[in-house]
Amino acid sequence: MNVAVVGVGLIGGSLALDLKAAGLARRVVGVDLNPRHAAEALRLGLVDEMTDLAAAVPAAQIVVLAIPVDQTVTLLPRVLDLIGENAVVTDMGSTKRSICDAVNMHPRRNRYVASHPIAGTEHSGPSAALRGLFAGKLGILCDIERSAPDAVAILRRMYATLGMRLQSMDALDHDRHVAYVSHISHITSFVLATTVLEIEKNTSTIFDLAGSGFESTVRLAKSSPDMWAPIFGHNAEFVCEALDAYIRNITAFRNMIAEGQGAALLDTMSAANEIRRVLAGITSTPAQSHHHHHNPGHQTTP
Repeated sequence: MNVAVVGVGLIGGSLALDLKAAGLARRVVGVDLNPRHAAEALRLGLVDEMTDLAAAVPAAQIVVLAIPVDQTVTLLPRVLDLIGENAVVTDMGSTKRSICDAVNMHPRRNRYVASHPIAGTEHSGPSAALRGLFAGKLGILCDIERSAPDAVAILRRMYATLGMRLQSMDALDHDRHVAYVSHISHITSFVLATTVLEIEKNTSTIFDLAGSGFESTVRLAKSSPDMWAPIFGHNAEFVCEALDAYIRNITAFRNMIAEGQGAALLDTMSAANEIRRVLAGITSTPAQSHHHHHNPGHQTTP
């Protein structure tokens, strides 16, 4: 089938590579407003052709928006206006509520399936595209009761082809969960980088002293601000709720150190060690259901 990918960067480019390799996409047409990215995507063979929205969308059976969430909110209604009769549209944004709200009254709403493949790296642009980026990762489908069953089935098939596990949830629940486990980790990383750069003007010293702990904690600060600023804005309510809790906890931690509360610090860190169990997918009682988590690149599982 023909697939149109709007935004041929890390996510869109990786998707195009895998769909072609698996044979699900006979032809992948790319759309990208950045001429440098468009040329790069062609040169790297991520897509068969680069064209504009008006040419790419009507000819595609699947249209994927892999662009920042603010651009998706603007573009999605236009894409639904342009699609062929049985085509399916999805987006890959890290927030879902504002995107769904933008098209919930659209006459072709049932051809749209809201999705969030939780995969990526801290790198961006077409040259960051990788084969196998989605394999073994979790994908979320949101508000599927508002989508036509055949549209959902096509999307499930597409993600299965990529090797993803799928879960469905309400868009609002999705945004609340990702605020805590994805968005706040990016903010923490950006703020840590800002703080260290502020305090330590001599960057060669940072480089010399930076061990693997610092590097892994600050890695997400290399992520694209163009992608992440709109995510924080579109999920402001839940991101601020998560940040308030984080600030409360970090202030309490600081006060324990300042006041020499060694025992309280040990207790707090021991309780935090419980994250090992959670990330390993182990439950404390056999009666509880298993939750599988992983540690992907630029986003983290709900």
